[in-house]
Amino acid sequence: MAEDKKVGLTTRQGHPVYDNQNTRSIGSRGPLVLEDYHFLEKITHFDRERIPERVVHARGAAAHGIFVPTGKLGDEPIEKYSRAKVFRAGTETPIFLRFSTVIHGGHSPETLRDPRGFAIKFYTETGNWDLVGNNLKVFFIRDPLKFPDMVHAFKPDPIHNRQMNNRFFDFVSMSPEATHMVTHLFSPWGIPATYREMQGSGVNTYKLVNGEGKTVLCKFHFQPRQGIRNLLQSEAEAIQAKDFNHATGDLYDTIARGDFPEWDMFIQIMEDHEHPELDWDPLDVTKLWPEDQFPMRHVGHIQLNRNPADYHNEVEQVAFGTGVLVDGIDFSEDKLLQGRTFAYSDTQRYRVGPNYLQLPINAPKCPYATNQRGGQMSYHVDGAEQGANPHVNYEPSNFDGLREQERVGPGPRTFWQGEVGRQQIERTNDFAQAGERYRTFSDGEREELISNLVGALSECVPAIQERMIRHFTLADPDYGRRVAEGLGRSASSQAAE
Repeated sequence: MAEDKKVGLTTRQGHPVYDNQNTRSIGSRGPLVLEDYHFLEKITHFDRERIPERVVHARGAAAHGIFVPTGKLGDEPIEKYSRAKVFRAGTETPIFLRFSTVIHGGHSPETLRDPRGFAIKFYTETGNWDLVGNNLKVFFIRDPLKFPDMVHAFKPDPIHNRQMNNRFFDFVSMSPEATHMVTHLFSPWGIPATYREMQGSGVNTYKLVNGEGKTVLCKFHFQPRQGIRNLLQSEAEAIQAKDFNHATGDLYDTIARGDFPEWDMFIQIMEDHEHPELDWDPLDVTKLWPEDQFPMRHVGHIQLNRNPADYHNEVEQVAFGTGVLVDGIDFSEDKLLQGRTFAYSDTQRYRVGPNYLQLPINAPKCPYATNQRGGQMSYHVDGAEQGANPHVNYEPSNFDGLREQERVGPGPRTFWQGEVGRQQIERTNDFAQAGERYRTFSDGEREELISNLVGALSECVPAIQERMIRHFTLADPDYGRRVAEGLGRSASSQAAE
């Protein structure tokens, strides 16, 4: 009998994969490089795995509304930090906000334990700004190379099409950076009561740019004026037994009767450098920025006041992308943000079509004009009404074609040098904030967290249970001990491994 040979991980070209955890970057925390063929092939194939339903965030509900800024960042003028016109006092920007569940399909119950999407399209006077986030302020992974594997593990088995905790925790147990997110997700915060009563967060780190081109790192957050309410597992099951559309119905009916939900918008900022005084990296999306060090600064509020006229045309075909920014808001070197920026728009071109931006729900409400032409389902020429010479579909030109616009201020400047290669950020600190989160929970929240984790992990093989107990013990000894006791295992030796 021939000896069994295990095939190692390769690309579809047959190239061996030596590092499937880290994208290629300039230095350990610098920007990604375009020649990362493994990442590009992996993420572009992943973007095309479903048609036409979204691979993630398939189940959604949405509404139209407005953003009204204060003109300040906390107690300071907003212009000190950002020249973005959307934040100027006296403006009112139309928005479209789509809520969603992340992993489950388009007709799945809205009571399932899952992060919730919180994606806003701001139709500003200087073009669209998309802020694509979640209700929870952290994420499972920090490197985009792991995203397809994460979703595969969380989605149904490719053979029998069942979602299984053994698959979920198999991936999570091998990704210690996920411990913080798991602690959030399996607490009551993992099942928001309604879309109106949950927080929103941009999750990723961005930059604000002022009139001089100076930058600060920032994070965006939304706090519901209706208050925050989450569901215990038993409460969610009781609702699901009667209504699996409860969150969609609640949002639509509330707006229809004129009770418009609102959220206050806050921004956290810190200086734009590596912050060696911290034992975690501010660009790491598995981490929170502690509010006592980096306070929430109020910048305005949003209100949802109009339901969609047609679900497919608006809620289903709306297309968001983390690369859709306006002047005064810029990218940071956050690796997950950079990976999402390529993947999201690539997904929309595949899912909705190359001219998805011509659809009314996606098109800017300010004047716009490009030299892009043709493609499937094109039905007008961008900016034809702006008066440019229709014969000139290129730039530069001596004739009366479209011309470059003047920049309103100097662009942000960033200098990077370092070795190009697959590198993990240096300050991972995967467990400290998970432990801090555990200790901030009330007794009831901790009991619910332990109960939910024990119930899910009881379906997993012993090796996965042991690894997860070790992670929880490293986060907080009491945390690991209680999970271990619930599973009938010992946590005494886990932290020492």
